[in-house]
Amino acid sequence: MLRAVLDANVIISGLIQPKGASGQILRSLLQDNTFELVISSAILAEVRRSLAYPKVRKYIKASDADLALWVASLELVAQPVDGLVRIHAVAADPDDDKYIEAAVEGRAQFVVSGDKHLLSLQSYGNVRIVTPRVFLATL
Repeated sequence: MLRAVLDANVIISGLIQPKGASGQILRSLLQDNTFELVISSAILAEVRRSLAYPKVRKYIKASDADLALWVASLELVAQPVDGLVRIHAVAADPDDDKYIEAAVEGRAQFVVSGDKHLLSLQSYGNVRIVTPRVFLATL
């Protein structure tokens, strides 16, 4: 089965636009179990932080409790990694390294992102870095 790391921006985008590519990826994961999600505590922390931003919350009509439950359910279906791998691959934005690190540690084939810094790499070792649309077509 395919293993993938989803950038926090893909997860948030999927919540905001459920019919878009990111939303379809989340549905494929949560309803159809078409791939395994690899996640780290650093990625979960970024998702939680992003969900608290006022500019994000104005598009998501859910209570804090519902969002906390949603993140907890995402965590339950995901394959966690310990966060022991350290990689310096994204010189333009070192904060993005956490996605590559999780993918390498969790033996994922894909990092799915809309981030230009990550996408500019195209790959890291055996990990392909692709947009949500490309990943959706792969599924």
